Amino acid sequence: MSNHIERTLIVFKPDAVQRGVVGEILTRFERVGLKIIGTKMIAPDKEHYYKHYEEIGQVITRRGEKTFNNVLDLMNEGPVIAMVLEGVEAVELVRKLVGSTEPKSSAPGTIRGDFSHMSYGYGDAADKGIPNLIHASGDLSDAKKEIPHWFSDDELYDYSVLNEKFTR
Repeated sequence: MSNHIERTLIVFKPDAVQRGVVGEILTRFERVGLKIIGTKMIAPDKEHYYKHYEEIGQVITRRGEKTFNNVLDLMNEGPVIAMVLEGVEAVELVRKLVGSTEPKSSAPGTIRGDFSHMSYGYGDAADKGIPNLIHASGDLSDAKKEIPHWFSDDELYDYSVLNEKFTR
């Protein structure tokens, strides 16, 4: 893989799955030339989410146990769809397409800006997690830890797609 070709993890959260907007959101990633190299629907347990959100993402360390528990409650509302996307500078590209973590702050045209609206203030006042549709690796370092946490090597596929002719 070229040093500009990256892999990143995305997780369609229960709110995206239950609202039936996974396909519409996924289309945005495919349209910019990202390739799906792994996908599955799962309902992870608390231990899996602890490793993802604290050992890798450090939610408790940065935002506290209460925030972590709110996120965990939200993530346990149903199954999620996890995917690994590959493409030119994929991590930054996906973050740009997804928008700010807080839906209220996400610009129109981003996934969160177009499909969700919730503020941290509302979530804090209601003592609940923020339904923001999708997780995307924060940076390349996180992606390199998150992908093997969610996928084994034999669940990731190497194949060619037509648009690679134009992006590589």
